Amino acid sequence: MRGEYKVALIGCGGRGKQHAAAIKADPRCRVVALVDVNAQAAEALAKEYGFDDAAVFTAHAPMLAEHHPHIVAASLWTPLHLSTFRDCALAGVRAVMSEKPMAPTWGECQEMARIVEQTGCQLTFSHQRRFAKGNRWLREQLTAGRFGKVERMDLYSPHHLLDCGTHTIDQAMSFNEESPAKWVLGGIDTRELINIFGVKSEAMAIGTIVFQNGVRASLQVGGPDMDIWGGVRVMGTEGFFEVIWDGQIKRAVVYAEPAWQPPADFADTGTDHMTAMVCDAIDCLESGRESEVSHRSALRSAEMIFSLYESVRRNARIELPLQGVSDNPFTSMLEAGKFATAQSPA
Repeated sequence: MRGEYKVALIGCGGRGKQHAAAIKADPRCRVVALVDVNAQAAEALAKEYGFDDAAVFTAHAPMLAEHHPHIVAASLWTPLHLSTFRDCALAGVRAVMSEKPMAPTWGECQEMARIVEQTGCQLTFSHQRRFAKGNRWLREQLTAGRFGKVERMDLYSPHHLLDCGTHTIDQAMSFNEESPAKWVLGGIDTRELINIFGVKSEAMAIGTIVFQNGVRASLQVGGPDMDIWGGVRVMGTEGFFEVIWDGQIKRAVVYAEPAWQPPADFADTGTDHMTAMVCDAIDCLESGRESEVSHRSALRSAEMIFSLYESVRRNARIELPLQGVSDNPFTSMLEAGKFATAQSPA
């Protein structure tokens, strides 16, 4: 029945609009409230997407108290993720769909996971590229054994390990049986700094990740000479493939079938990925199944990222699970003046 779930959007900027389009496409959703510090942005979003009956707020606390939404889509800067999720979960919201990355520090990521266990609130993150048709098709081919046993991966991402690298690491995990990491070793270039969604970061990072199932991955985030702008190369015993973030297959080879070719075009868009992700989150809310983009999956990605930073701090290989760390090692080192050559972001 249309409108079975009351939905609120917190954050009505560019990403909020993408959530709005996906939510509007699901007949189970009825948007009851929009929240943004800029009321005009919320009003404009309501008008653009036809949420005529939705109330507009400039803070989420009064909205939660007045409308008691079942589902919240939160499109906020990274430092706001924990506090907003905590308020939603404690107010009785049943599911929160949050933007990635999980949080700016490892301790905050762990606290979000603890709140999930305490309250039962379902928490998912926007690793929506998992739902791209090309990525789905490649996972099916891996399961069927077309490329043999995965042995190695090359991972590439635009700059900012925390914000963009999370997409590539998540994509790699989806092709690697969701295996956690065993150990990591990382390095970073701090001659330039960038600031994305309230978190400072390096302009380039590299690393090695060895997964518990024995697969070894090389990682490059930002910098020159990348083979793929953002995506992964997966090498198996029977073949390999190269795929960009959104499921565009650059190359795919099966050694025993030289004439074999993957489908030329899967004809889907970022809007399709978001729509599929929102549908999956609601399906999981109804069935109790864990989403592919659950907080547990995001936590595994975050642990690898903060472990790579911790590797730089310790000048050592980091064995997982990550222990004795609650901060963001990169920002802690930056604030302590460890990077003498670092240039402030513009």
